[in-house]
Amino acid sequence: MHHLLLQLALLSGVVPAVALKRVLITGAGGRTGRLVFSQLKAGGAFAPIGLARSAKAVEALKAVGAADDELVVGDVADEAALESSMAGVHAVILCTSAVPRIKKLSLAKTIAASLIGKVFKSVKPGRPSFRFGKGGTPEEVDWLAAKKQIDAAVAAGVERFVFVSSMGGTDPSNFLNTIGRRRDGSGGDILLWKRKAECYLVSSGLAFTIVHPGGLVDGEPGKRELTVGVDDEMMKLASRSVARADVARVCCAALSSDAAKNLAFDLASKPAGEGAPTEDASSVFGKVAYSYDFCGVVEDPPSIFKEK
Repeated sequence: MHHLLLQLALLSGVVPAVALKRVLITGAGGRTGRLVFSQLKAGGAFAPIGLARSAKAVEALKAVGAADDELVVGDVADEAALESSMAGVHAVILCTSAVPRIKKLSLAKTIAASLIGKVFKSVKPGRPSFRFGKGGTPEEVDWLAAKKQIDAAVAAGVERFVFVSSMGGTDPSNFLNTIGRRRDGSGGDILLWKRKAECYLVSSGLAFTIVHPGGLVDGEPGKRELTVGVDDEMMKLASRSVARADVARVCCAALSSDAAKNLAFDLASKPAGEGAPTEDASSVFGKVAYSYDFCGVVEDPPSIFKEK
């Protein structure tokens, strides 16, 4: 209602139009990034700008209402593109992440083993194997490209930086770290490379908010009670999933909340029907007992660029 009254006042000339602060969403073509973009645009308090790498990502953003002047085509690994897209930007919400691709042959073997296992109980189906595409490994995307985004934000004088990461970064043995790992040990460790980028952000001097969501699921926002924690303490819980739409709500709320400044925390939700749905996303910031301690980070994982 408030936004509707404000829009009517602007149209009538009672209130002079004021340029909204621009917010750049990187990885805006992804599932979480699109939700952040659409929620910011619907909220009316900020002017979202979506950074999209491909024509497919551009079309995905247009499908949720993005206009041509709200889109920037570029790669987060391209320093010049980042410099241009961050000019005059108030805040950045980083939604980029390496995305694994399933190996078709391994999938076929898994399906075959599963069928055989129904007859011969001693045959275990196992899990399919994954790989990351060229230029898309966690080291390249979640560390090096994230670092470039942070550096560009510092150079542009960005006032707030929201980083969408992942729960599990304190555990090198987490299964997600094995995805895409090569025989020499490099190519995987997505959570560890994300954590390295988080540490870089913390030391950058930017005002930051780092969100570590649990398992991302689809669903409407505001339907579950959101829960927060630190240091992966919620990894022990049976329910640690959270709707992408609620992650987007928390990211948007962080832009204008003093309580979210320089805060890093885990985010999950209670099962549907338990607790009271969190109506005000900004309320979670005050429930974080303390922020992450980034001093005890494990050593870097094996690099794909190491000398042979």
